Amino acid sequence: MEQIKTSFDFEKPIAELEQQIEKVKQVAEKTKVDMSATLTELEEKLDKTQQTLYSNLTGWQKVQMSRHPERPQTLDYIGMICDDFIELHGDRTVKDDKAIIGGFATIDGQTVMIIGHQKGKNTKERQYRNFGMANPEGYRKALRLMRLAEKFNKPVISFIDTMGAYPGLEAEERGQGEAIARNLLEMSVLKVPILCFIVGEGASGGALGIGIGDKVYMLEHTWYSVISPESCSSILWRSWDYKERAAECLKLTSEDMFKNKLIDGIIKEPLGGAHQNPELMGQTLKKQILDDLRVLKKEKTEKMITARIDKFCAMGVVNE
Repeated sequence: MEQIKTSFDFEKPIAELEQQIEKVKQVAEKTKVDMSATLTELEEKLDKTQQTLYSNLTGWQKVQMSRHPERPQTLDYIGMICDDFIELHGDRTVKDDKAIIGGFATIDGQTVMIIGHQKGKNTKERQYRNFGMANPEGYRKALRLMRLAEKFNKPVISFIDTMGAYPGLEAEERGQGEAIARNLLEMSVLKVPILCFIVGEGASGGALGIGIGDKVYMLEHTWYSVISPESCSSILWRSWDYKERAAECLKLTSEDMFKNKLIDGIIKEPLGGAHQNPELMGQTLKKQILDDLRVLKKEKTEKMITARIDKFCAMGVVNE
C-alpha cells in the first residue's frame, strides 16, 4: 500500500496511523510473527480516515493543499500531457514575462496552444518566475499567443495557478488593469475553443486574465476567489489571524464555485491531493481535455462564442 506523504497539521491522524503500520511491519519482520490481521485492520482504518478527512476539508485547508510545494505546476502538466511543446516568448512590446509560459503543443496528435502560470519549485526558480505573479507583459504575451492560435485555428488551453497579478508600481505604470481587461474582452470573442483549468491558486484578476473559456474547471483541492484569505483578513480585521474565517466566508472552494454556477465542473484529484500521484492527475486532465475538444470542435464558431458570452454574462445577475 502506497503511503500518503503528509505535510499539514490536519493530516496528523493519517501520519500517526502510518507510523503504527510501519512499527507493526518492523515487529513482524523482526520477530517473524504473523501480524497480517493487525496490519489489515490498521490499513482499513487508514483508508477510512483518508477518505473521511480529504472529503471534508475546510476552505482554509483547501487553500493549504493548493499551495503544497510538491503540487504539479503548468510545466509538469505539459510534460505529462503533451507529446511535444515549443515555448514562445515575449509580448513584442516590453519583454518576456517568466511568470506566464505559453506555446504550441500536441496532445495525441492534436495541436493546441497552452498558456499557464508557472510559480517555480525552489527559491531561485520562484524568484525567476516572480512567484507566478504576472506583469502586464505576461498578459499581453498570453493574448498574442491566443491570437496566434486563432490565426491557425488551434484550441487554447490555460492552466491557472497564481496568487494574483503582480501589484507593483511598475506593473500599474505599464497598464496592469488594461492588460487584464483587454484579455477578458478578447478571450470572450476568440474564434477557437478555450479550456481553462484552475490547477492551484486562482486569485483575483491575475487568474481571470487567462480564465475566460468555453469550459472552466477546478481541480478538487484548489480555490478561486477575488482575493486571498490572508488579504481579506487583513482588510476586514486588520490582521492575518482571521484567515481561516475569511476562507469560509469567501466561499472559494471548488464545491462552492460549482454550486454557484461559476465553473463548469470539478476534476477529482488522487487521494491526498494532486502531489500524491501527479501522473494520475495528468492522465485525468488529458482525458478531460480530449473529451471537451471532441465536443467543442463540432460546434459552429458563432454558437460557441455566443454560449461563452452568455455563460459569463449570467454570473452575478439578480432577478427581482
